[in-house]
Amino acid sequence: MKAFLRKEWMEWSRTGRFLILLSVFAVFGIMNPALAKMTPWLMETMSGSLAETGIMTTEITVDAMMSWTQFYKNFPMELIIFVLVCSGIFTSEYEKGTLIPVVTKGLPRKKILASKAVLLYGMWTILYFLGFGITYGYNAYFWDNGIAGNLFFAAFCTWLYGMWVVALLICFSAAGRSSFQVLLGTGGAAMGAWLLGMFPKFDSVLPGKLMDGMELLTKAGERGDYYAGAAVAAGMILLCMGGAFVCFDRKQL
Repeated sequence: MKAFLRKEWMEWSRTGRFLILLSVFAVFGIMNPALAKMTPWLMETMSGSLAETGIMTTEITVDAMMSWTQFYKNFPMELIIFVLVCSGIFTSEYEKGTLIPVVTKGLPRKKILASKAVLLYGMWTILYFLGFGITYGYNAYFWDNGIAGNLFFAAFCTWLYGMWVVALLICFSAAGRSSFQVLLGTGGAAMGAWLLGMFPKFDSVLPGKLMDGMELLTKAGERGDYYAGAAVAAGMILLCMGGAFVCFDRKQL
């Protein structure tokens, strides 16, 4: 497994997958405070044209909350990019037949799956908190993060939601044969959970609740409102991993 982990890391490096995702998350991390900082200038620039249409602009107070609003608005895009880039981490091996030699030489399938899962979970964690850390640092420099309540708990909830999506990605990668099937399954499951969350009875017990980080930051919601969604997400991660091991063990390579 140690050798296979090294092989996976080399693939991430040589294909440029890690560099692409590193750049994306770093850019988004910088963009959040940058957009907040530029908002007064943008409104001042557009005030003339807006006044001609009868729209009057007022002075805008920029603080760390505006930057964190951008962070949570951009989070779905970061997660989508991560899933798109990583959707072929299993299927490319199926198409090339590169897993057959290592399996026939005795490497257990569970170690192959475990090594890929460890790298995916690890990369998601590193990249997510990289973007969060950059935004946090700039916000602390320009403004004051103290204005945001439950900041780190909200970040944990959003990270856990991403871990749930990564678990879906691993499960459908173990069961599917193509990147399209992986994306269709992962996106369909996430979309289905989001649609169910539109019903008040299901909203608080589905992983989608974890994305409402701004409610925590503005103190419109309490930590207890997120415990059920976090527990369900953690349970589904375990179920997805169990299903992935079963499917991958029976899969014809």
